[in-house]
Amino acid sequence: MNTNRVSATLSTTDQEAVMAALGVIREKLPFLIDLTTAERVALSKLGDKTQPFVKKAVDIALQHPELLPASFLDEMRKDAQLLETLSPIRVAIDLLQKQIDDTAVQVGAEAYAAARTVYAVTKTPYAGAILRTAADDMGKRFGRKPRSAAAEPAPSTPAPAPGNHNA
Repeated sequence: MNTNRVSATLSTTDQEAVMAALGVIREKLPFLIDLTTAERVALSKLGDKTQPFVKKAVDIALQHPELLPASFLDEMRKDAQLLETLSPIRVAIDLLQKQIDDTAVQVGAEAYAAARTVYAVTKTPYAGAILRTAADDMGKRFGRKPRSAAAEPAPSTPAPAPGNHNA
């Protein structure tokens, strides 16, 4: 038998509570947007080296407000502040998403391994007719479809032997 790395349950009540909490998160972040792949690719990316550049630019713009229109400065400040406050939320949610994905992959592998064990048991000589029928039904998962004549590759002519070019 396989070792279960994850042995847990999630009650419907807890699942509903998690979904409600996600709803609260969405309510608290009403400004979130969805970008298309093309939009995402077209945008300049803010990396670790660019963040100090942006911070310095905001500081300069705020120290010299006469350089730019007030509406520009307000939006620049809002964008920089939102970026800063979203950062720890993003890190926490990225980690949570990775943990959920990793857990789902592990639990899926464990469930599939257990299912293969059940399938193997149903194929033993000790299994009755009902279990053999179940084994046949489960075996469809592993069944191969017969290849049609059209899908078979055409016979190829053998390549000439090396050094024999008198054809």
